[in-house]
Amino acid sequence: MFVVLVVCVADKYSSQFGGGSQYAYFHEEDETSFQLVDTAKTQKTAYQRNRMRFAQRNLRRDKDRRNLTQFNMQTLPKSAKQKERDRMRLQKKFQKQFGVRQKWDQKLQAQLKPRDSSVEVRSDWEVKEEMDFPRLMKMRYMEVADPVDIECCGALEHYDKAFDRVTTRNEKPLKSIKRIFHTVTTTDDPVIRKRDSSDFGEPPHNRPTLSMSQYRRWKLGDDIDLIVRCEHDGVMTGANGEVSFINIKTLNEWDSRHCNGVDWRQKLDSQRGAVLATELKNNSYKLARWTCCAMLAGSEYLKLGYVSRYHVKDSSRHVILGTQQFKPNEFASQINLSMENAWGILRCVIDICRKLDEGKYLILKDPNKQVIRVYSLPDGTFSSEEDEDEEEEEEDEEEEGNMRKTDLRQHTGGAGSTQGPS
Repeated sequence: MFVVLVVCVADKYSSQFGGGSQYAYFHEEDETSFQLVDTAKTQKTAYQRNRMRFAQRNLRRDKDRRNLTQFNMQTLPKSAKQKERDRMRLQKKFQKQFGVRQKWDQKLQAQLKPRDSSVEVRSDWEVKEEMDFPRLMKMRYMEVADPVDIECCGALEHYDKAFDRVTTRNEKPLKSIKRIFHTVTTTDDPVIRKRDSSDFGEPPHNRPTLSMSQYRRWKLGDDIDLIVRCEHDGVMTGANGEVSFINIKTLNEWDSRHCNGVDWRQKLDSQRGAVLATELKNNSYKLARWTCCAMLAGSEYLKLGYVSRYHVKDSSRHVILGTQQFKPNEFASQINLSMENAWGILRCVIDICRKLDEGKYLILKDPNKQVIRVYSLPDGTFSSEEDEDEEEEEEDEEEEGNMRKTDLRQHTGGAGSTQGPS
């Protein structure tokens, strides 16, 4: 019945539109479309032929190794078994992290971009000297005598030992206090510029200072006297009543999700060494500078405070999560800071500068290479910027003077009007 219906439909449409021969099918053999195909088996290498055998052998070897480890652990005491389990767990964790870290390092190297210099180096600047870091790291200067104290300026406060008990569970808010910081450079420091025939007195301040400046002199050989302005941040009373100078510095937490770091609120109490190691990796220069300053000042202790934001998005509120105390000499040995090398580098820079002719020079580090260059600057370089700064300072002083005069006149006028009716 189905075949009959199809035939009827075909006859129906063929009667309407006509049955042409253009759609007719004719069976013919076209030998040109045939191609020869090589059905022979390809020759395989020895490893391809025996790859299943190699895989089975590796699996069997790993299984035997695990069985041997379990057998050996059965004969070990309980404490040794726990150590072996911890070792195996750390080994697996390290293998996983190493694979991820290797990919991350490759990705990070691809993302590194050349850094721009803090000062634009012009074409008319002449390079007088180049000092590469490998050569500087080999320098040593041993003939440094004990320093001589020249003068001390400022005041210090006692350190509150309650901060030593601060932890992540009982964090302490960081409060701002009404103190001032002296940020004047040593070139403009009136104590260093003081002459033997001139008198110097500390300028009056409405608010006390937060640190004490100690001026010390070192002799670098027979012909060099070095004056250094050192700083103490506070004093601390010991168990026997002795007073010790301390330097207090703070480390600020950066969001660990964006820098692949350590979350301080989770690791600071239990793994403080890991947190400090991360800071040494990311800010080695800053920690070395703080340690060197504490050693030059003669501070007995260096205290580090770990400060973080109260909330990630709130930059106005901070909390103290913990503190840590070091002796500067011991901490310097931990971070591989050698004062003999520091004195050697300083003596090298001084010798290079003394050989130069009179003029204006700039010591600048290359932002992308471990090289420090000494540039000779033409006359007038940076003069416009200095003139603008001086003009701005003069304008500010004039505005302050005018404001004081206006306030004085208003005060005098008010008093006169009050006294008039009487």
